[in-house]
Amino acid sequence: MSSFDDEMRYVSRTLQPFGTTIFAQMSAAAAEAKAVNLSQGFPDFDGPQGLRDAAAEAIRRGPNQYAPSIGVPSLRLAIADKMKRFYGVDVDADKEVTVCAGASESLAAAFLGLLNPGDEVILFEPCYDLYPPIISRAGAKAVYVPLQRPGFALDTELLARAVGPRTRAIVVNNPLNPCGKVFSEEELDAIAAVCVRHDIVAVGDEVYEHIVFDGRVHKSLLQVDGLADRCIVVSSTAKTFSMTGWKVGYAVARPPLTKAVRMSHQFLTYCTPGAFQEAMAEAMGSPRSYYDDLAAMYVAKRNFLCKALEELGLEVLWPQGTYYLTVDIGALGFEDDLDFCMQLTQRGGVAAIPESFFWKGRRAGRDLVRFCFCKTDETLDAAVARLESFDWAPKR
Repeated sequence: MSSFDDEMRYVSRTLQPFGTTIFAQMSAAAAEAKAVNLSQGFPDFDGPQGLRDAAAEAIRRGPNQYAPSIGVPSLRLAIADKMKRFYGVDVDADKEVTVCAGASESLAAAFLGLLNPGDEVILFEPCYDLYPPIISRAGAKAVYVPLQRPGFALDTELLARAVGPRTRAIVVNNPLNPCGKVFSEEELDAIAAVCVRHDIVAVGDEVYEHIVFDGRVHKSLLQVDGLADRCIVVSSTAKTFSMTGWKVGYAVARPPLTKAVRMSHQFLTYCTPGAFQEAMAEAMGSPRSYYDDLAAMYVAKRNFLCKALEELGLEVLWPQGTYYLTVDIGALGFEDDLDFCMQLTQRGGVAAIPESFFWKGRRAGRDLVRFCFCKTDETLDAAVARLESFDWAPKR
């Protein structure tokens, strides 16, 4: 028996092909090299002090027992209110909102509750690496539609050809991690038309909904004509309030689709800590200025890092949303994006993510690298200083 077989022999066959996530690999490499970690997308600063105080008070006050599986009433009401304030969408807090352990569990609950063995799910590449393993674990198959460079545009003909009799869902990550694309209204309408024509569910991963740039306004799938009754919209408080460790996410859908989410959610985490939910209920009611300031902060960080990388002679693909930017390293002479990222981490002291891991089998994206800028100004300054002294010639 090979070492791989021995290591993986107790792992489900549906998960074996996926291995260890590239985020864990690069964060481990960053720690070993004592590199500035611009790979994994978590802020190196905490969210508002008032939010932390509210959680601490809720813990002290108690109770600290199981929360309602679908979420505490105050947070579900706050989510419904936010959907109305930002998107003009009426949501029933009792029947259409489910609080989960982060967006990751919300997506897992949606896939596991919705999919049957043999179903197919369309994913746009590059795609976040969580989707394929969970789809596989549900017994379904991922079907990939590559977005078209340089702007990662949706080719509607490719989408139409990807639809088959077993297509159950289309995943729309908007804004899109890793490349920072924001889908246009025309693209969203085209996706909706396909869903309506073929009776397909749209699953919207909208965790970066409040981090969009250059005058853009996020459009939720719940606002798109034809999708309100056939979509599950997932979001998270982690990106909006810089509290990734709290794992408070949620799914919003009409009652028949909410039933699918809740049926699986009850057998996954069952519930999310009540104190964190109570605090997030207060935070979600923050004035519009908070959300505007959040986007403005990330615009400044994006501009700083993009310009610094361009001044080093790199080709930067400026993001339209999220807190990630992409660099084209194809002209630098490295073996591929993984080789570049490992050398940059070990020799340059800065960690990034090789984007080919967001394509099936790394069949594309080997000339692209993702940097995250959800970091303090001091961290970004330190990263740029190291990049300025890095020898960009590959070492063999």
